[in-house]
Amino acid sequence: MADFPKLIPAFTARVPTDPGSAVGPIAKSGSLVHIAIQTGGSVKSEPDYPLKLDAKFIHGADYIKIDPDNKHARLEVQSLLKDEITGGLVRLNYTGTISLAGGMGRVLRGEADAATTGFGDGFIYPVFEGSSNPSLAALEGKTFVGSGRFIIEPGQPLIVEYKISEVSA
Repeated sequence: MADFPKLIPAFTARVPTDPGSAVGPIAKSGSLVHIAIQTGGSVKSEPDYPLKLDAKFIHGADYIKIDPDNKHARLEVQSLLKDEITGGLVRLNYTGTISLAGGMGRVLRGEADAATTGFGDGFIYPVFEGSSNPSLAALEGKTFVGSGRFIIEPGQPLIVEYKISEVSA
């Protein structure tokens, strides 16, 4: 077990989204959905994580494609963050996979019984790059993974929340 990588809790991301624009029906295989990321979402360092980040989303787009077997959705997200601590800009991109079998699938399909989900049905591989501030440059040399969930609150936009960890030896 000593040779396996370890995960270090690093960030919590909360991403408010606008309703998606489907290129095809979300429940059909091969469909593609574009979801705009609202400004004001955040990526914040966990209290014990040494690299401090308190960033807000200033731009972003999420593309979701349904696999041919309708069992998984593939994510491709491109976004721009502004760190409130340093004023630096950081590009955050991630790819990921969502299982459509459980709660996250119900949310994506817009089913009547859709509700806030737990973690474990959606995973991402985030990449931070292009920081305009030297104190954030260390983000570019690290590998991260994350687990996500959807938060549904009446009258509020859908929130995608990720717990992001650094992968370490």
